[in-house]
Amino acid sequence: MKNLRAIEYITMNAYWFGLAYLWNGMHVIILPSLLLRFVPENLKNTYLGFLTFIGLVLAMLVQPISGAISDRSASRWGRRRPLILLGTVLDFVFIAGLALSTNYWMVFVSYFFLQLASNTAHGPAQGFIPDLVPEDKRGLLSGIKNLADIGGLIVGSLAAAYFMGSSPPNTIGALFSICAVLFVCAAITLTVHEQPQTMDQRTPLGESIAESIRRTFQIDYRLYPDYVWLIASRFLILLGIYAIQGFAQYYIRDVLRAPNPEGFTGSLVAIIGIFVFLLSLPAGYLADRVGRKPLIYLAGLVAAVAAFVLQFPRSFTGLAICGGFIGMALGIFLSANWALATDLIPKTEAGKYLGLSNLATAGAGATSRLIGPLIDTFNMLSPNLGYTLLFVIAAGVILAGTTLLHKVQVKSGFSCKIGDVGTL
Repeated sequence: MKNLRAIEYITMNAYWFGLAYLWNGMHVIILPSLLLRFVPENLKNTYLGFLTFIGLVLAMLVQPISGAISDRSASRWGRRRPLILLGTVLDFVFIAGLALSTNYWMVFVSYFFLQLASNTAHGPAQGFIPDLVPEDKRGLLSGIKNLADIGGLIVGSLAAAYFMGSSPPNTIGALFSICAVLFVCAAITLTVHEQPQTMDQRTPLGESIAESIRRTFQIDYRLYPDYVWLIASRFLILLGIYAIQGFAQYYIRDVLRAPNPEGFTGSLVAIIGIFVFLLSLPAGYLADRVGRKPLIYLAGLVAAVAAFVLQFPRSFTGLAICGGFIGMALGIFLSANWALATDLIPKTEAGKYLGLSNLATAGAGATSRLIGPLIDTFNMLSPNLGYTLLFVIAAGVILAGTTLLHKVQVKSGFSCKIGDVGTL
């Protein structure tokens, strides 16, 4: 592997900013606002939950498949870039479909294929760092990727809130901004120089795509029980946080009765993102000195209390304070949890096992959307009771995930670099 120039640190990670801009604005601001035009008021959480659950499950399936296909590509343009270009071009088509939608099923179809297209590009893009970056630089590059993710989250949320918070909501403007940012970020990343691989460079040699995918999901649970418990703990903690994030805009609209729920939601997500940004690297530093588990326990307890208390504020200030605590907890959790994961995995299969850790993240995002019908059902029994139940469930599963951590046995010594937190 050649030495990287400073500019290549940016080009290799620019696409992550575009993806974060797309999906954080889409899931938290744009889709909830758009669906209000096409679905019954008392079933909006159900429709949103169903739509995003299907999309996130699709994302979990498509990423490893597209990644496996790119592993075997013999294109003269490189392994990763052809699928990144294809997925991005198709993104523009299906974003246009969302802009032109006149009913729920047009939104559903456009969103479904947007997930398919975006994750066709997402899977191969994850291969740049292991393909092109020397081992002693991967921590730094992963840290830059993390900054790009958080930057896209903050800017994407604020931009979507700006467009969707106008009267009437400027959906075309919001979606056009996504296309513009995605175009620029993809254009930058597609300048990455890849050497075409020869037949003998494909790994593992002779293995079919189907066999590769099947092998990816195989874990020897008896050899690595601590890692399995860690994944279960991670899943539950993130399940509670994602459940709050997924239905935040409807809560702000129905309970706080904010005049601009899209704007309020965008500001709340940005506040959470800023605290994640500020706490991630210091928490990684502390994880090497005081241990991983104490920080995870602290983060889980803070997140659980903040999630429970969220049901009480009736102003944006109170909501923002709770959101700030959730952001701090999430920043600490992501760093310490990822560091602990790197301690527990077999080093010869690091990519596979860390990939499974991210599948737990995606699985938590998808499962959290199933709470939507529960919210609507209890809201019909008593006004806003469903939202109270949302926060109680979120706090409960976060606390359960934190408690489950005691099953994880940690050996003495740590082996994680601070930059590894950025691979989330």
